[in-house]
Amino acid sequence: MKRIRKGDQVVVVSGKDKGRQGMVLKITTDDRVLVEAVNMAKKHTKANPMQGIEGGIIEKEMPLHISNIMLFNPMTNKGDRVGYKVLDDGRKVRYFKSNGEVVDV
Repeated sequence: MKRIRKGDQVVVVSGKDKGRQGMVLKITTDDRVLVEAVNMAKKHTKANPMQGIEGGIIEKEMPLHISNIMLFNPMTNKGDRVGYKVLDDGRKVRYFKSNGEVVDV
């Protein structure tokens, strides 16, 4: 079980986009995370009429290391550390360490 999953709301804690929030779009195998509208970079693309790709300069999200983001806690409106605990019914869930609120429903 991972501390950060696809679809989680996260906040960037270091780097040029520090303080920005977004949703996790993808997690790669080398501990890198793609966050919506964060760490944008310009990419020059060549036109390919066979595939319908238009050429020019596009902006796209680039991956961040997972250590540079924290799960967003809506109760405190800040990034928060995440832990695990097993509930009485045997389910293993994530919870926020600051207030003990369960992340998974």
